[in-house]
Amino acid sequence: MATEDEIIFELLPLIRIYKSGRVERYQDNETVPASVDPATGVSSKDVVIAADTGVSARLYVPGLGSDSQRRIPVLVYYHGGAFCFGNPFMPILHNYLNSLVARAHVVAVSINYRLAPEHPIPAAYDDSWKALRWVASHANGGPGPDRWLADHADFDRLFLAGDSAGANIAHHMAMRAGAEGLQRGVGVHGVVLVHPYFLGSEPAAGVDDPMINPLADGAPSLAGMGRKRVLVCVAVEDVLRDRGRAYCHRLREKRWGEVELYETDGKGHTFHFFDPTCDEALAQDRAICRFLDRERTKESVKE
Repeated sequence: MATEDEIIFELLPLIRIYKSGRVERYQDNETVPASVDPATGVSSKDVVIAADTGVSARLYVPGLGSDSQRRIPVLVYYHGGAFCFGNPFMPILHNYLNSLVARAHVVAVSINYRLAPEHPIPAAYDDSWKALRWVASHANGGPGPDRWLADHADFDRLFLAGDSAGANIAHHMAMRAGAEGLQRGVGVHGVVLVHPYFLGSEPAAGVDDPMINPLADGAPSLAGMGRKRVLVCVAVEDVLRDRGRAYCHRLREKRWGEVELYETDGKGHTFHFFDPTCDEALAQDRAICRFLDRERTKESVKE
């Protein structure tokens, strides 16, 4: 007979779930505080978005110097982790966003959403939508409380981004923003999907849950992307690569957006977190920076 300490699921060295409902997450135990990063000059701070659910975010702003009065793009970032582990405070993500914010010269908002299995789907999507609406509330003299967003964010250049499951979330937030709109006249200018977590029963299609497979029969039409700019990054050694390619193909085929596909040879899923200074990671960063702000390409990608 099963005991309360029986393991019903594990994905080591990341997570273990017991029959009792106890969940052990191993990477999530290591966190770093918000700070001024001495290597990049990027400042970060933590904010509470919804006290009742615990939704929060870590905000990043680059060293602005003489550009302190200039508004810069805002990047809303959703972390990966298969919807069941990860957070914005992990060293690998914090360090990555310090670097990306400095290179791309953007204000970033890294969202801390609730995780399964304690908070099953759609909690992650609901939290992510609430956070996006909170960000938009700062536009055009709105009531949003954060001065970094109110003073420095250019809401005409609002981008959504994420890695793995976070890329899945970014896709669905872009679709929902297209269907429902955001307050204060804010729209999503573009979307960056890094190694997106799209699954299915076939390599490039499949009748599956449309939240995981946006190409499935019955999934909402990708016309809902509203002709946004979309960058999809895939790693050739990643088992999810064909999903990302198929997603791009569908958008291009139907002319539902301005779509770019960036492929990295010889690397696997989210390789850039584990080897952030390798040539391939730096090249992927440059592609993202060009996408986020074409007018500042040379300055954004300076190393």
